[in-house]
Amino acid sequence: MDNLQGWMTEPTSLSAGAEEKKESVPTQLVKHTNEVGVASEELVSANAAAGQKEQNTSEIRQDYVYRSSGRPEKRDMIKSPVTDQDAPRNCELYVPVASNRSAVESSEESEEDMYRDEEEIEREKILLCETNSSEYKLSVSPEMDIMEYCRKEWRGNTPVAKRMRKGYEAVAQKFASIRRIRGDNYCAFRATLFQALSQASQLPRWLQSEDFTMLPENLLSKYDWIKQWQLKQKPGKKMGEISDEIKEYLILLRKKWKNISEIKDPLEKQEACDKLFKNEEEEYSLYEALKFLMLNTAIELYNADKSGRRVPVFSWLLFARDTSSNPCQLMHNHLNHIGHSGGLEQVEMFLLAYALQYTIQVYRLYKYSTDEFITLYPNDPEEDWPVVTLITEDDRHYNIPVRMCQETML
Repeated sequence: MDNLQGWMTEPTSLSAGAEEKKESVPTQLVKHTNEVGVASEELVSANAAAGQKEQNTSEIRQDYVYRSSGRPEKRDMIKSPVTDQDAPRNCELYVPVASNRSAVESSEESEEDMYRDEEEIEREKILLCETNSSEYKLSVSPEMDIMEYCRKEWRGNTPVAKRMRKGYEAVAQKFASIRRIRGDNYCAFRATLFQALSQASQLPRWLQSEDFTMLPENLLSKYDWIKQWQLKQKPGKKMGEISDEIKEYLILLRKKWKNISEIKDPLEKQEACDKLFKNEEEEYSLYEALKFLMLNTAIELYNADKSGRRVPVFSWLLFARDTSSNPCQLMHNHLNHIGHSGGLEQVEMFLLAYALQYTIQVYRLYKYSTDEFITLYPNDPEEDWPVVTLITEDDRHYNIPVRMCQETML
């Protein structure tokens, strides 16, 4: 019997709490450098940190053209039946729609970056009109001294500002600089992939597989619902065309990873990465490849669990959500929306790490002085998995620390 039988059963209705925020993981599973634990109230704390930062905008706002986004619009989740004739039966989709917004959120700039003021938004629009070329968009900003960045961002004397400064001081014991990541709901992909390529010395085993580029064709032959996959800015295309495009994206990912990993000189490697992340067309093609790899990994984990094999605990949490009880719903309600109307949720960071076979280490600054300050995705990585390091202030937007240094007393 096919392991995916039963995927299309009707999901349970969302709880009342879902009317106030996006679907979140019932229990946040994370492991820290000191102990294994289950984090709680992640999104509540994250929202508090982000809200506190907004309260101090007059103190901390700086003249940056590109600013972190992590724009988590509040949404209600409504159920909408699939109308396409190729869609699976009884597979209800949860479509995010804008909920009633507060006076601040309903301002004329509500569609823009929540961390930028009106002047910064206008400067970005002017710059984009002047350049009229994706080549000049800063997906990854130049290096900046990490403590200088901290002082400019967090000048207030609120408890949150003090905690953030302490967090940056701790990070500065390991890293000298920071590079800001453009926020457009792809920041988790952008930060992780940039770090992985920057330190790549060889092509990962999973990229060397002969069947790697055949994934779209192979998955489509088994799961008809993948016809509903949506590419960035290309909705409504036939799956035959989408399959070919995803194959091209996977080929591009392998080509770029191979080329950069073969560069021995660190400066040349960094220049190659910077160049790649200034090419918008190639950059977003790589993110589509990552999303499809996440779907493939989710299917593998789901099938393994249904057949009685051992799976990581995060997999249970991934499929415990009302909006992703199976890979079909995960694709429709989450993966298809990444980069469009939302970014990666906490449990999906685990899935990204498994798809890349990388350990993603994150300094969660708003969790400073707790056991959750440094979090690993996954919490039980393989010993031979490479490690990439990110920084977040709110579990929504990610920047990257660079230039490892010896521990110093600040």
